[in-house]
Amino acid sequence: MLNQLITSKTRLRLLIKFFISQANRGYLNGLASEFNESTNSIRKELNHLSEAGYLEKYKDNNKVGYKANVNHPMFDILRKIVHKHLGLEDIVTRVLERMGEVEKIVLIGDYAKGLDTGIIDIVLLGKNLNTEYIDSLEDKIKPLIEREVNFYLTNKAVKDQPNITLYERGK
Repeated sequence: MLNQLITSKTRLRLLIKFFISQANRGYLNGLASEFNESTNSIRKELNHLSEAGYLEKYKDNNKVGYKANVNHPMFDILRKIVHKHLGLEDIVTRVLERMGEVEKIVLIGDYAKGLDTGIIDIVLLGKNLNTEYIDSLEDKIKPLIEREVNFYLTNKAVKDQPNITLYERGK
Protein backbone atom coordinates (compact mmCIF):
# COMPACT_ATOMS: atom_id res chain seq x y z
CA MET A 1 0.00 0.00 0.00
CA LEU A 2 2.45 2.64 1.19
CA ASN A 3 5.22 1.37 -1.08
CA GLN A 4 3.14 2.46 -4.08
CA LEU A 5 2.91 6.00 -2.74
CA ILE A 6 6.49 6.26 -1.47
CA THR A 7 8.72 4.84 -4.16
CA SER A 8 11.99 5.27 -2.25
CA LYS A 9 12.57 2.01 -0.37
CA THR A 10 15.04 3.77 1.90
CA ARG A 11 12.55 6.49 2.82
CA LEU A 12 9.86 3.90 3.51
CA ARG A 13 12.20 1.91 5.73
CA LEU A 14 13.12 5.06 7.65
CA LEU A 15 9.46 5.99 8.12
CA ILE A 16 8.77 2.51 9.47
CA LYS A 17 11.82 2.69 11.74
CA PHE A 18 10.91 6.00 13.32
CA PHE A 19 7.11 5.99 13.21
CA ILE A 20 6.32 2.49 14.40
CA SER A 21 7.46 3.68 17.83
CA GLN A 22 8.48 7.13 18.97
CA ALA A 23 11.13 5.49 21.16
CA ASN A 24 13.17 4.39 18.12
CA ARG A 25 16.30 6.36 17.38
CA GLY A 26 19.16 6.00 14.95
CA TYR A 27 22.52 7.25 13.73
CA LEU A 28 23.64 7.45 10.11
CA ASN A 29 26.18 4.61 10.21
CA GLY A 30 23.97 2.39 12.35
CA LEU A 31 21.02 2.86 9.99
CA ALA A 32 23.21 2.16 6.96
CA SER A 33 24.34 -1.11 8.54
CA GLU A 34 20.83 -1.99 9.71
CA PHE A 35 19.35 -1.45 6.25
CA ASN A 36 22.42 -2.75 4.40
CA GLU A 37 22.58 0.43 2.32
CA SER A 38 25.14 3.11 1.60
CA THR A 39 25.53 5.99 4.01
CA ASN A 40 24.90 8.40 1.11
CA SER A 41 21.40 7.07 0.40
CA ILE A 42 20.56 7.06 4.12
CA ARG A 43 21.97 10.58 4.61
CA LYS A 44 19.96 11.92 1.67
CA GLU A 45 16.68 10.55 3.03
CA LEU A 46 17.43 11.58 6.61
CA ASN A 47 18.09 15.13 5.37
CA HIS A 48 14.80 15.20 3.42
CA LEU A 49 12.80 13.91 6.38
CA SER A 50 14.45 16.24 8.88
CA GLU A 51 14.14 19.29 6.58
CA ALA A 52 10.43 18.52 6.26
CA GLY A 53 10.22 18.43 10.07
CA TYR A 54 9.24 14.76 10.36
CA LEU A 55 12.51 13.83 12.08
CA GLU A 56 14.47 15.68 14.73
CA LYS A 57 18.26 15.78 14.79
CA TYR A 58 19.99 15.67 18.15
CA LYS A 59 23.59 15.64 19.32
CA ASP A 60 24.91 12.66 21.26
CA ASN A 61 28.59 13.28 22.05
CA ASN A 62 30.18 13.59 18.58
CA LYS A 63 27.33 11.85 16.75
CA VAL A 64 24.16 13.22 15.20
CA GLY A 65 21.13 11.12 16.05
CA TYR A 66 17.65 11.08 14.57
CA LYS A 67 14.22 10.45 16.07
CA ALA A 68 10.62 11.09 15.13
CA ASN A 69 9.39 14.61 15.77
CA VAL A 70 6.43 13.88 18.04
CA ASN A 71 5.41 17.56 17.93
CA HIS A 72 4.96 17.56 14.16
CA PRO A 73 1.25 17.95 13.24
CA MET A 74 1.50 14.84 11.05
CA PHE A 75 3.15 12.59 13.67
CA ASP A 76 0.00 10.72 14.74
CA ILE A 77 -1.19 10.43 11.15
CA LEU A 78 2.15 9.04 9.96
CA ARG A 79 2.22 6.58 12.85
CA LYS A 80 -1.26 5.35 11.93
CA ILE A 81 -0.30 5.08 8.26
CA VAL A 82 2.79 3.01 9.13
CA HIS A 83 0.71 0.73 11.39
CA LYS A 84 -1.87 0.33 8.63
CA HIS A 85 0.84 -0.36 6.03
CA LEU A 86 2.31 -3.12 8.20
CA GLY A 87 -1.12 -4.65 8.82
CA LEU A 88 -1.05 -4.07 12.57
CA GLU A 89 -4.59 -2.66 12.62
CA ASP A 90 -5.86 -5.74 10.75
CA ILE A 91 -4.14 -8.02 13.25
CA VAL A 92 -5.69 -6.25 16.24
CA THR A 93 -9.16 -6.27 14.66
CA ARG A 94 -9.04 -9.96 13.78
CA VAL A 95 -7.64 -10.98 17.16
CA LEU A 96 -10.32 -9.09 19.06
CA GLU A 97 -13.11 -10.58 16.89
CA ARG A 98 -12.93 -14.12 18.26
CA MET A 99 -9.92 -14.52 20.50
CA GLY A 100 -11.55 -14.49 23.91
CA GLU A 101 -10.60 -12.39 26.92
CA VAL A 102 -7.67 -10.45 25.44
CA GLU A 103 -6.17 -8.04 27.96
CA LYS A 104 -3.31 -6.78 25.84
CA ILE A 105 -1.81 -7.14 22.35
CA VAL A 106 1.93 -6.39 22.18
CA LEU A 107 4.27 -6.17 19.20
CA ILE A 108 7.77 -7.56 19.89
CA GLY A 109 10.80 -8.60 17.85
CA ASP A 110 12.17 -6.85 14.77
CA TYR A 111 9.10 -4.70 14.10
CA ALA A 112 9.16 -3.29 17.64
CA LYS A 113 12.70 -2.16 16.77
CA GLY A 114 11.48 -0.63 13.49
CA LEU A 115 12.89 -3.31 11.17
CA ASP A 116 10.65 -4.42 8.30
CA THR A 117 11.84 -8.04 8.09
CA GLY A 118 8.60 -9.69 7.00
CA ILE A 119 8.02 -11.57 10.26
CA ILE A 120 5.74 -9.91 12.82
CA ASP A 121 5.80 -11.27 16.37
CA ILE A 122 2.72 -10.60 18.48
CA VAL A 123 2.20 -11.46 22.15
CA LEU A 124 -1.40 -11.91 23.32
CA LEU A 125 -2.00 -11.54 27.04
CA GLY A 126 -5.23 -12.80 28.52
CA LYS A 127 -7.23 -15.65 29.96
CA ASN A 128 -9.22 -18.36 28.19
CA LEU A 129 -7.81 -17.41 24.78
CA ASN A 130 -9.12 -19.29 21.74
CA THR A 131 -6.02 -21.23 20.69
CA GLU A 132 -7.73 -22.96 17.77
CA TYR A 133 -8.66 -19.61 16.25
CA ILE A 134 -5.18 -18.19 16.68
CA ASP A 135 -3.62 -21.19 14.90
CA SER A 136 -5.85 -20.62 11.88
CA LEU A 137 -5.41 -16.84 12.02
CA GLU A 138 -1.65 -17.05 11.40
CA ASP A 139 -2.33 -18.67 8.01
CA LYS A 140 -5.28 -16.44 7.11
CA ILE A 141 -3.63 -13.12 7.88
CA LYS A 142 -0.37 -13.71 5.95
CA PRO A 143 -1.86 -13.17 2.45
CA LEU A 144 -3.86 -10.20 3.73
CA ILE A 145 -0.89 -8.20 5.05
CA GLU A 146 1.89 -9.86 3.01
CA ARG A 147 3.91 -10.67 6.13
CA GLU A 148 4.28 -13.72 8.30
CA VAL A 149 2.75 -13.40 11.77
CA ASN A 150 3.75 -15.40 14.84
CA PHE A 151 1.44 -15.28 17.85
CA TYR A 152 2.59 -16.04 21.38
CA LEU A 153 0.03 -16.56 24.14
CA THR A 154 0.78 -15.71 27.77
CA ASN A 155 -0.74 -14.33 30.92
CA LYS A 156 2.41 -12.45 31.96
CA ALA A 157 3.62 -8.97 31.03
CA VAL A 158 6.28 -8.58 28.33
CA LYS A 159 9.57 -7.25 29.73
CA ASP A 160 13.25 -7.13 28.89
CA GLN A 161 12.81 -6.51 25.16
CA PRO A 162 11.55 -3.73 22.91
CA ASN A 163 7.78 -3.86 22.67
CA ILE A 164 4.87 -1.75 21.50
CA THR A 165 1.40 -2.04 22.99
CA LEU A 166 -1.10 -2.22 20.12
CA TYR A 167 -4.18 -2.76 22.30
CA GLU A 168 -4.94 -2.71 26.01
CA ARG A 169 -8.37 -3.42 27.44
CA GLY A 170 -9.86 -0.38 29.09
CA LYS A 171 -7.50 2.11 27.44
